[in-house]
Amino acid sequence: MERRDKIYTLIALVGLFLLLGVLNVFLSDYHMRIVNLIGINIALVVSLNLTNGFCGVFSLGHAGFMAVGAYVAAILALPLEKKAAVLPQLPAWLGSVEISFFPALLAGGLAASLCALILGYPVLRLRGHYLAVATLGFLVIVQVFITQLNTITRGARGINGLLPSTNVWWVWGTAVFTIYIVWRIVHSSYGRGMLAIREDDLAAETLGVNLTFHKLTAFCTGAFFAGVGGALWGHLITVVTPLSFSYDRTFNLVVMSVVGGMSSISGGVLGAALMTIVPEALRNLEVGMTVFGLSLPPLYGLSQIIMAVTLILIIFFRPRGLAGTWEFSWKRFRKDKPLPGTTPDS
Repeated sequence: MERRDKIYTLIALVGLFLLLGVLNVFLSDYHMRIVNLIGINIALVVSLNLTNGFCGVFSLGHAGFMAVGAYVAAILALPLEKKAAVLPQLPAWLGSVEISFFPALLAGGLAASLCALILGYPVLRLRGHYLAVATLGFLVIVQVFITQLNTITRGARGINGLLPSTNVWWVWGTAVFTIYIVWRIVHSSYGRGMLAIREDDLAAETLGVNLTFHKLTAFCTGAFFAGVGGALWGHLITVVTPLSFSYDRTFNLVVMSVVGGMSSISGGVLGAALMTIVPEALRNLEVGMTVFGLSLPPLYGLSQIIMAVTLILIIFFRPRGLAGTWEFSWKRFRKDKPLPGTTPDS
């Protein structure tokens, strides 16, 4: 990245956070929650694109890593008084621990990354739909585990009363950091190795690319940010339950990735934003509304139907997503002056 592009990026980030500060003052709690959900989904989808899009490792276990991060952060950051009331059967060494929000986020991300390392070493030897089914099996295992482990997770009741520590600064700081880390990886030698694996893993291995290392790197990095995203989501909603991280959660993240473009960071941002805003905008159709004096009855499920039809059309007409492989670049907004003695076309 050129120096002036770094300056433009810095100015854009300052403008973004100034805008978020203004929105935080003037928008209602409901609308700010949507803004925060957009930021969380951006972090989740961009990290998913690193695994599914850039490395070609199609994983359906992202919601499982979210669950690991959410529960670890919830247990560690829960105040001692509330922990004694909500989780009275918690082991003594865990019941006496209370840490601040930031270390809890890191602990959630590291726990999810450790699970990805343990899972990935044997599973990433698989390919295609076999790998997808194996990672989906991990999600099932996580759900069953947190449902049955009543002494630590309260089972199906979940853990409620979490501190509302998630705010716009934590969320969008994480989103920006996720984009930066994924961008650095993709534009490094490791990223080129991942792209080679995506195109043809046998040819990449013949050229000396370490398949296991590169796949594990993408898998564990994506899992880390999924764990952090799950922790942010849990402390935004202030409750975590096994149903919060079901197949629907994985399906929604994959849809966001497919709509925006799996092979693009910009596409991940676009897909996450669209698929967070549009369902909320269509929610009024399900509760009934009045249009030009005409009262429309509640149409439950209509928003899901519209989203499903939209997804089918995008897959049919834009199989690589709305962004495809396009990436945002400051060069598109400026015209570089030609060198002395040359023409713009030379």
